[in-house]
Amino acid sequence: MDWTPELSGQGGTVSGRLLTALRHDIIEGRLASGAKLPPHRELAHRLGIGIGTVTAAYAEAARQGLITATVGRGSFVADHTPAVTRGGGPIALDRNVPPLAAAQRRFAAAMARIARRADLADHLGYAPPAGLPSHRRSAAAWLGRIGGLRGIDPDRLIMTEGGQQAMSLAFEALCRPGDAIMTEAASYFGIKSIVQAGGYRAIGLKMDAEGLLPDALDEAALGGARVLYTLPTLQNPTGRIMGARRRAEIVAVARRRDIIIVEDDVYAAYAAGNAPAPLAALAPERCFYVGSASKALAPGLRTGFLIVPGPDEVERVLRLVRGRVYAPSVLGALVTCQWIDEGIADEIVTENGAEALARGKMAAARLGAAISAPADPRCPHIWLPMSELDAERLAARAMRAGVELTPPSAPLIDASLISGVRLCLGAPADRAELGTALDRVAAALDAESHAPAAAVV
Repeated sequence: MDWTPELSGQGGTVSGRLLTALRHDIIEGRLASGAKLPPHRELAHRLGIGIGTVTAAYAEAARQGLITATVGRGSFVADHTPAVTRGGGPIALDRNVPPLAAAQRRFAAAMARIARRADLADHLGYAPPAGLPSHRRSAAAWLGRIGGLRGIDPDRLIMTEGGQQAMSLAFEALCRPGDAIMTEAASYFGIKSIVQAGGYRAIGLKMDAEGLLPDALDEAALGGARVLYTLPTLQNPTGRIMGARRRAEIVAVARRRDIIIVEDDVYAAYAAGNAPAPLAALAPERCFYVGSASKALAPGLRTGFLIVPGPDEVERVLRLVRGRVYAPSVLGALVTCQWIDEGIADEIVTENGAEALARGKMAAARLGAAISAPADPRCPHIWLPMSELDAERLAARAMRAGVELTPPSAPLIDASLISGVRLCLGAPADRAELGTALDRVAAALDAESHAPAAAVV
């Protein structure tokens, strides 16, 4: 084949530059699946480099799965038809879910024990609007262990259908259509859905390496906004953690400006021992605290927790529950709380944390400097800061390669303050599938960095 790669203008070793050019031309479609590459000696002569250099580049390309080599036949571009998950479709790096193996191994046994429970019939009727008292007690104890929110009064805890419903109830209790909700400039996409459904307004606030800036919160409150939604621990999408001093400063602004805080702490399990006490521990009188089993155990349990400041807020939220769903589902909460009471929930959290750590190391090894390192290496999502245009191009290239990324616009509340791409590491079925996805993202990044620049006159 008459393939002559472009090696000029690139750093690194010659073999490394040749490998990068090969990967780039495969991603761009200049080298189709099955195309035969020039023999080592011929390409070395064409490029004016040593035959050993070509041999080294081809060998590494074969190791990475870019090409195949057969003695006597030569080297060929590997079949790079997009990889698919076991359920079909692209490999998903867009869904922020935990690795499910730890929960899956324990689920059948949990269901068998549930079937033998003497109180099973009690779980087949309607629960009280706040959830069964036994579930509320178990949840309060567990959140104290994994989130550091000690001494939770179960009477202030309401069982919900996941963290998203907990958020929805909090904002519906606090806001009217047209009201502003302040949050980080890039935030969990669910807040945008709530804003749209409720007719609210979202105000994106400036961040730094510790997340939300107190001065930005103070300035926004001067305009009349009185509700803040924030993720202080392993902020989604950036993976940042507010330090203890920063949290105290945020609380001070909230008290001075009479701001109510909705604190989303669903990633606390991945930062155990590495995050200060929640904002709700510092200012319980003005915090609605959101927890969930979805990120820590399994999203299919649909079990969330909302802790409210006091009796008045409890009654306000319960009126909404009665009007919207009458009562929370019991069966998901039954599995969750049985696991909590048996200590199995803590085992799953430990295993998921170890798996998240291993997956994070894989991402760091493959993507290197492109990553903004999360504040805890167990973080299940990573942030790649880049311009909006580069982010959209990367997402498109990754999709063509069979990897689905979070749409770059999804987490952005104020795109003038921050932009980038979030990768979620938990959804791939195993590390092999994740490795395939990360290699394809790395190739897409390489292709983007070597894309020809348009002439400007």
